[in-house]
Amino acid sequence: MRAAVVHDFDKPLSLDERPVPEPGAGQVLVRLETSGLCHTDMHAAHGDWPVKPTLPLIPGHEGVGIVERLGPDATGVSEGDRVAIPWLGWACGTCEHCLSGWETLCPNQRNTGYSVDGCYAEYAVASAPFVGRVPDGVDPLDAAPLACAGVTTYKAVKVAGVRPTDLVAVFGVGGLGHLAVQYAAIAGATVVAVDVHDEKLALARDLGASHTVNARVVDPVEAIQQLGGADAAIALAAEPEPFAQAFRSLRRGGRLVFVALPKDNELSLPIFETVLGGITVAGSIVGTRLDLAEVYELHRDGRTRVVRETRRLEQVNDAFAEVEKGAVPARLVFDLR
Repeated sequence: MRAAVVHDFDKPLSLDERPVPEPGAGQVLVRLETSGLCHTDMHAAHGDWPVKPTLPLIPGHEGVGIVERLGPDATGVSEGDRVAIPWLGWACGTCEHCLSGWETLCPNQRNTGYSVDGCYAEYAVASAPFVGRVPDGVDPLDAAPLACAGVTTYKAVKVAGVRPTDLVAVFGVGGLGHLAVQYAAIAGATVVAVDVHDEKLALARDLGASHTVNARVVDPVEAIQQLGGADAAIALAAEPEPFAQAFRSLRRGGRLVFVALPKDNELSLPIFETVLGGITVAGSIVGTRLDLAEVYELHRDGRTRVVRETRRLEQVNDAFAEVEKGAVPARLVFDLR
């Protein structure tokens, strides 16, 4: 099979021929149709984060394809099912976090395309209980970004406790942000989108944002405070400064949710203003299997729209460069068919 492989954090990915993997106990072999390109894949390929993946590595955690073969004792799916292979590749199911509905915090979890090989390939193996069932009628090219960008922002809106009377600020309108705008609007909130590209702000308005702010032109903190301040802010940008702006845009009692993981890992927040303002700061990492099922249900019912462009796997390094330059409206998806 063809696979895009990271051999060196300082070198481009190579397109290699590899044996088709064998599904082990409780696993399935998936013939991949598509795989989305997430910023996390680029961080994995460049070794940007404190905990680095072991090389060689096949990145990718937005895979969608057809179950071709079941390993021993694999249950819950059948050959021929269309499934998604998300970031949460496996969790133990027995720790306190798993038992309390927070399997995404399992300390023993395995992450697709990071701690185990992922979906930039023609085939992948996955844990049968952790694949997501893609409903009939959902385009696999849409289903791929929803497996991470969708479920991550959907969970962030939940963590933010968004209510119909809230003003919600979404900082960063891209692969994640264009979906966060929609989920906040579905929850009934008034949405203000912040970005530095007019075309992305126009997209945000088209997807349900009532207000937009170009942070290159206007101070987003001042603009949002003039609207009364944000009840909740969701930080999706790839730099720390928008996180600080999101904090300062909040009204008293506001909630700030960190989602993006910038390479620069430090942010200073004021203690005095946080305490006196009753500000809540929370981290939100992807979503559970139930969250993913709900994301697919919303999309099947026509309530969300995925904005994406397709590329071929052999274009992987050029695609990385496009995303790094901010030249992509929302999401890139590799068409592996």
